[in-house]
Amino acid sequence: MTLNHFSRLITEHTWHPRLAARSNHLVGSEIRELLKLIGDPNIISFAGGVPDPSLLPREELRDCYQRQLADPRKAQIGLQYMASDGYLPLREWIAAQLSEDGVNCSASNVLILNGSQQGIDFAARLFIDPGDRVLVQNPTYLGALQAFRSFECAFDTLPGESECRAWQTYRERGADPKLIYVTPDFQNPTGISLSLATRLRIINLARDLDSAILEDHAYRHLRFEGAMLPSLTALELGPRHIDAGRALYLGTFSKIIAPGLRVAWLAAPAALLEKLIYIKQASDVQTSAIHQMVLAEILPASFSRVVAAQRIEYRRRRDSMLEAMSRYFPEEASWTKPEGGFFVWVTLPEGLDAANVLRQSLQETRVAFVPGKSFFADGSIAHTFRMSYSLANPEKIDKGIKLLGALLKRLIVESQR
Repeated sequence: MTLNHFSRLITEHTWHPRLAARSNHLVGSEIRELLKLIGDPNIISFAGGVPDPSLLPREELRDCYQRQLADPRKAQIGLQYMASDGYLPLREWIAAQLSEDGVNCSASNVLILNGSQQGIDFAARLFIDPGDRVLVQNPTYLGALQAFRSFECAFDTLPGESECRAWQTYRERGADPKLIYVTPDFQNPTGISLSLATRLRIINLARDLDSAILEDHAYRHLRFEGAMLPSLTALELGPRHIDAGRALYLGTFSKIIAPGLRVAWLAAPAALLEKLIYIKQASDVQTSAIHQMVLAEILPASFSRVVAAQRIEYRRRRDSMLEAMSRYFPEEASWTKPEGGFFVWVTLPEGLDAANVLRQSLQETRVAFVPGKSFFADGSIAHTFRMSYSLANPEKIDKGIKLLGALLKRLIVESQR
């Protein structure tokens, strides 16, 4: 036995009994592993739901950082500690944007975060005790499931868009979820958006169950077509101030400005925001001051223009993917047709496991996607997968979909023998 092997055995034996019980719920992310494939030039990756760096405002960010650091007063603020709730001019800009979107709030209702994943984690810390129930879409964002599981919760799933009777049945069950988590617009992973009727059903359900709502709006501004629907927060409040509501609004700059900045925000009633600030102080004290100052400077002049350019390009890529799928994919498969965001959701015949398809695809076609099983709270559905068009140009999309379509056709024929 080598010394390293012996040391590993001793370490495993020593630490495992001392770990908190909740550590048993910590598992890795398939998506994080698949993101490693993005840099491989031999892989056509539809896996990572990340923005195209060429569409981010790199020059404006560079120039703004230079101005901030060249100004002794601004540099002193930006390189120093800052209040945990965040830089006031940035919070004021966010509050003004939310007010334009129908959410009556002020800067005092906004907390700046290190990425929207932190907002999900903070909401879980605030609401969930071991054994509590969380109500989610089915499927839903994998990162949210990971965060909630770490607090030892149980999951229920929201009824589907067309299951009108199921909504009433859920209320009659007398279940009492602490929290309802939804992505209303261009959901990760399906790309679909909730209808106005379903948004109203969720609000009524939350009121009946006395549950909080966490709505995640990572992709809201990336709409290519159709009318923008009100957020759940705006629908619940009407003209009332956010302090009177039960919804928390989570937003991020990662998809529009730069994911590397890790700047997001959470807007919430003041009574909840005070607790969230305490959680922030205990977690990481603050979000980077200089990142917040840079955003506060460039957003007023650049946000609308950057979003407009991204909508045009991402729509072109979405159209390319949907057109290629209609030409090359087997008729036994079906897929969503998103009006915005980054994702298309594919459903295969039930006999096919998308994880097995991915393994064969990586070996034979060098095309990557994300199997859908891990997006389901109970992990029960394996014949689905997620594809993103955000990073690939139309030529690469056509090539990758053609290769993948041929593989799917062959696997479906083989499964029917």
